Amino acid sequence: MPAPLLIIAAGGTGGHMFPAQALAEAMLAKGWRVRLSTDARGARYTGGFPDAVEVSVVGSATFARGGIAAKLAVPFRILGGAFSAIGRMIKDRPVVVVGFGGYPAIPAMTAAWVLRIPRMIHEQNGVLGRVNQLFAKRVDQIACGTWPTELPDGVEGIHTGNPVRSAILDRAGAPYIPPGDYPMSIVVMGGSQGARILSDVVPPAIANLPMEMRRNIRVSQQAREEDLERVTDFYAAEGIKADVQTFFTDVPERLADAQLVIARSGASTVADVSIVGRPAIWVPLAVAIRNEQEANACELVNAGAAVMMKEDVFEVDALSAEIAKILGDTDAALQMSRAALACAVPDATNRLETLVETLANGPQA
Repeated sequence: MPAPLLIIAAGGTGGHMFPAQALAEAMLAKGWRVRLSTDARGARYTGGFPDAVEVSVVGSATFARGGIAAKLAVPFRILGGAFSAIGRMIKDRPVVVVGFGGYPAIPAMTAAWVLRIPRMIHEQNGVLGRVNQLFAKRVDQIACGTWPTELPDGVEGIHTGNPVRSAILDRAGAPYIPPGDYPMSIVVMGGSQGARILSDVVPPAIANLPMEMRRNIRVSQQAREEDLERVTDFYAAEGIKADVQTFFTDVPERLADAQLVIARSGASTVADVSIVGRPAIWVPLAVAIRNEQEANACELVNAGAAVMMKEDVFEVDALSAEIAKILGDTDAALQMSRAALACAVPDATNRLETLVETLANGPQA
């Protein structure tokens, strides 16, 4: 009897691919066969997947790119991909199909729905993406990485949390050194979109802190390539110790050492910070189509683990006041770190595994 086959359908962004990879690794360890269904673009982002995962490239497309001719061809490319996926599934008989969002997930999820194969979706953000919205009422389960997640009327989700990297899990609940009259670390992270506002506002806000606090500050800040020099020069001119890079390869270590995090509230960043357990100031991306970054931050803000500063109020004086408030109150900062840990879901991957096995053993839809 061959091992059961799990098909994972996901798009090409890290937000879709990382939890997909975590589930793939977990199910392989349980003796399952795993196939990733994606498109040609998504296939370029599969380097982190285990070699044992078969990558199946199907036709798909998005309305977000290309000219009129390309947009007109989208439905036909998706339809072709769906027919191809249906034929493959009839032959290979997967036990469960799991979608992680993105247009490349459409063909496999459509095929699973047509063939009534047990299926579920995982949504990383607090608001369903377009593709997950499309399938929300056509799946057996919805796994929610952020809680609460906005769902269509009559649809219920299960809070699984978002899987995080093993390097983050290794620092889960790392002892928090509350702020005081000694070196304190602030970690500043901006996503690939709109990080310029962090480069514009954070350095002068830190420079604006009372000198008795400012002299203890050490900054680790991610900045865009075009902002790197000016941010580095600003901190140097102000006599503030800062490590400014476009990308940090040791984020887990920096989070573990931090007294405060200032960042965009992407779902994976929110998960990382809660697992380690650090106070945060979240700056949701204002141009996010579904305002998902604000939704991502809500649980930690409501729990007292973080402060949310929307872009329209994210100004030098206001940020400086928030930093001073957090770093100036040892007990409050310690409580924020504990509240963050209380929101963490370190067993998110295990929860996804359990859902897959439950679907495999239960009645088909």
